[in-house]
Amino acid sequence: MDIRIMIQSTPNPNALKFVLNVPVKTEGKVTYKNAGQCQDNPLAAALFTISNINEVYFFDNYITVTQDGTLDWDAIEDQIKKIVLEYAPSHNPDFQVEESKMTAPVSNDPDIIKINEILDRTIRPALQMDGGDLHVVSLEGTVLYVSYQGACGSCPSSTMGTLKAIEGILKDEYNPDIVVEIAQ
Repeated sequence: MDIRIMIQSTPNPNALKFVLNVPVKTEGKVTYKNAGQCQDNPLAAALFTISNINEVYFFDNYITVTQDGTLDWDAIEDQIKKIVLEYAPSHNPDFQVEESKMTAPVSNDPDIIKINEILDRTIRPALQMDGGDLHVVSLEGTVLYVSYQGACGSCPSSTMGTLKAIEGILKDEYNPDIVVEIAQ
């Protein structure tokens, strides 16, 4: 199969979305913060060989690459594309990731399940279109802790505008007293 890549900008000036015509992750999603987390994913590990890359996110048929902001995208875009095209033919989109290395396990808490259902319906589709996502870390009383993934992780608008939008939706649909904060 001829693998093609389309590059899309994101609202985050430090992240680009590389959309492929083949899946890169068939089930779930994963964010890598460094090469040490990529033992089960040679494609992700290869992307971290490029200087200034500080996050790689796999979901569905795209990879979002985030850099530290010190480089012009023109300087590394072709390198990223070359690596993706080299590794994609042998990449297994069904790869599994050890939960302990990546994020907290999925909760069985009915409140978190309900919150995730609301987020799946309202917020996540827009975040995913922009090359990112949101992970619910924990709920402590009425404080919900979340972490951003992909392009959303270092996006200036995610820390204020998007966070307040999430909080507003959850106040309307879940609990008027909820406060949403970024997990540390």
